[in-house]
Amino acid sequence: MDAFWTFAKSMLRYKRLVVLAVLFAALSAAGLGVGLVAIKPVLDIVLGGESGQAVGLPELLTRLDNDSPISGWVPNWLIDAVPSGPFTAVVIILCGLGVLTVLGAMANFLHQYFALTVVHRTVANVRRKAFGTLVHMPLAQVVAQGSGDSVSRVVNDTAHLAQGLNALLSKAVAQITKGVGAFIAALILNWPLTLAALIIAPLLVTVIRKLGKRIRRAARSALESQAGLLHASTEAMQGLRVVKVHTAERYEQGRFHKINKEFLLQQLRVRTARAIAGPLVEVLSIIAVGALTLGAVWLILEGRLEKSEFLLTLAALAFAGGSLKPLTGLVNDIQQSGAAADRLAQLLAAEPEPGHGAALPKLPRHAESIELRDIEFTYPGADVRALAGVSVRVERGQTVAVVGPNGSGKTTLLALVPRLFDPERGSVLIDGRDVKDYSVRSLRRQIGVVTQETVLFRASIRDNIAYGASGISEDRIREAARQAHAEGFIDRLPEGYDTICGEQGLTLSGGQRQRIAIARAILRDPAILILDEATSMIDAESEAKITQAIAEFARGRTSLVVAHRLSTVLGADRIVVMDRGRVIDQGSHDELMQRCEIYNQIARRQLVPAAS
Repeated sequence: MDAFWTFAKSMLRYKRLVVLAVLFAALSAAGLGVGLVAIKPVLDIVLGGESGQAVGLPELLTRLDNDSPISGWVPNWLIDAVPSGPFTAVVIILCGLGVLTVLGAMANFLHQYFALTVVHRTVANVRRKAFGTLVHMPLAQVVAQGSGDSVSRVVNDTAHLAQGLNALLSKAVAQITKGVGAFIAALILNWPLTLAALIIAPLLVTVIRKLGKRIRRAARSALESQAGLLHASTEAMQGLRVVKVHTAERYEQGRFHKINKEFLLQQLRVRTARAIAGPLVEVLSIIAVGALTLGAVWLILEGRLEKSEFLLTLAALAFAGGSLKPLTGLVNDIQQSGAAADRLAQLLAAEPEPGHGAALPKLPRHAESIELRDIEFTYPGADVRALAGVSVRVERGQTVAVVGPNGSGKTTLLALVPRLFDPERGSVLIDGRDVKDYSVRSLRRQIGVVTQETVLFRASIRDNIAYGASGISEDRIREAARQAHAEGFIDRLPEGYDTICGEQGLTLSGGQRQRIAIARAILRDPAILILDEATSMIDAESEAKITQAIAEFARGRTSLVVAHRLSTVLGADRIVVMDRGRVIDQGSHDELMQRCEIYNQIARRQLVPAAS
């Protein structure tokens, strides 16, 4: 529960709103207290004191003036001006109490208004910080705990935290059992009077239903915005590899922040309807009690109802009405949100991936070589090493193809270059410099990546091509699309570059998605190109265009390719053969065909001819 109270203290960021919420809560309670304290002695005097005779308002003011320690505080002109008669006195007093009740209800509304504002703004800040922590976490840690759990913490756990903070700041403890007991006591004292009080029930049901519809409509919009939050979070986590290699963490934070602000707006709309519901029902209930009181007073004056029985029944009904509110207990809300607070605190305490320190120098643009030296790497939770003692050197401008059976470590090896993972042992060197000693952003900004599974976001084709790049002109975007052989199909789309891609880009074909990914890489003008089976699982026509686009783009760049096409292998300067996390041979196609049995098997069984 320490984590919950830590988040609760963070509400003090909005000190003025917190003070206003507490102030109006105190005013509301004071109004209710004054009303409860004042009504009994006043009615005792009005309906009969020691003499048992009812008095009017002038007599009441005279008694109050005489009983007061300061005689003469009630002016004579006021005593002479007020109407006489006991019934009139009761009407005036009840009207005064009604005004006091309305003022108390207004204070209650403002209390809930400001309290809910503080809660929603606090939780929105927690969501923003949690998402920022999430996109900066090491990829290995996200893979280990699962993206679904991470997104759940950002969206669902913050919702549970909001419930606890709401209970703490804006709700009172609901005494349902006491309310039921008070209602039963009222039935025992005077069941006809108690049942008469229930006449107001249909009106209350109507009001609650009307407000419920407004809350439901506003809540539906809020839920839609919440779905947008979940979508953006899940999409970013599913494409976290692309986010990181394109150094787009800040962009994703900005995109999430916009959706988060819209969600906050919808929640604030729900806030108003929720805040007014309770006070309005309370006012209607007090009006009903006032009408019941007037009827009961008339019966008392006619001698048909005992005063004490009436007052006791009225008090029981008031207590029951105040206690029987359909609220979850304060302690239960806090306990339920405690687990969510612990999970959120654990997420916020996570260390960001290394290489984001402001003091780290920028890595100069690659100009000489890439070397992976004595690399060892094991995925979190795995028993077998993915890479064991791997060493590969690539000179600038070379194309090196990496082949091997499934699970041999090809993709893992390439993922070490942009520091999606860090090796347990060994070093990744670019131009002789260990990448761990330099800013990870400066490393990833000079790397272009095209993978087998192209990740597109729910945005326009233009934004998908320019993803991770800022200040890019329209001409550069179109030129990148042209070089990727994507301009033709983009221009044929109904809205061209403004066409919105469906979720995960499923509104486009596999070849179209791959060409957009290539255009995205071209736009970065990388010094290093990483291709992870970029032409697999697409049709022959798309493969030919993509292969041509990649070949044109790769000229003069250092390229690392996980290959499954024979043409890619034959066009490489060197082929690296891997098996069970190790490099077992390197050389040209002809050399490997003569001396490497595993490469022979791969060439015959896995490497497929290029499309004609």
